[in-house]
Amino acid sequence: MENRISIEVKNKVAYVTMQREDKFNAVDLDMLDAHIAAARKISKDKSIRAVILSGKGKAYCSGLDFPSVTKNYTRGFLGFLKRYKGGTNKFQEVAWCWRKLPIPVISVIHGYCFGAGAQIALASDFRFITPDCQFSIMEAKWGMIPDMSGTASLRELLPIDQAKKLIMTGETISGEEAFKLNLATGISTDPMKLAEELVDKLITRSPDSVAATKKLLHETWHAEEEEAFSRERMIQLKILLGKNQKIAMNANFKKEQPQFLDRK
Repeated sequence: MENRISIEVKNKVAYVTMQREDKFNAVDLDMLDAHIAAARKISKDKSIRAVILSGKGKAYCSGLDFPSVTKNYTRGFLGFLKRYKGGTNKFQEVAWCWRKLPIPVISVIHGYCFGAGAQIALASDFRFITPDCQFSIMEAKWGMIPDMSGTASLRELLPIDQAKKLIMTGETISGEEAFKLNLATGISTDPMKLAEELVDKLITRSPDSVAATKKLLHETWHAEEEEAFSRERMIQLKILLGKNQKIAMNANFKKEQPQFLDRK
């Protein structure tokens, strides 16, 4: 797990960088552990307001490192068993751990974004991509299906026929095509700039309302209306009883920059 991922916190933003550049940040078993450990560490730091996730070198992430995983059969098999809250195994948790964080997670994507890398990116809240990026949910090329939580993320982004097409063919598309399909939030030759511009806006809002928005939408996106309305009421009540809502209200009336407390 050593040196697979770095975390640098600047201005309450955690810059998480995959560090296996000699392998185009391919995911081996140590990288699985590093992602999960990084997300767990960030979740415990209540001062962090957002995560920017990227890859060092020429790629975001080129997918699962099959040779490395197959050499460690026992460890790989154990990683396939369900073990985390919510029913994920380790291969699914490597992406879903970012989905579960109560703060916005932004993937900055360039070079290759294949297989496991695509599924990690899809589990992020926002994705900014370069026009020439190569993007593929390519498990079909290996006679497999995406099994690292990608199908749960895709159903929120694509019509089912488009999701089937990408998964069944394993085709590689450009960043421009990914953006047109709604797989990316924005497109730029400098996607980090877009990510930081978004973060600058997000951290001016209450960390409680930002976290609550993420939780509410994830829990109700596919829920029946009655359940969605119930969750909305309960989450709003919790916000109204908190101090950050009052700070936001007072600052807005006074036209001042709010000084929020850390999230709980």
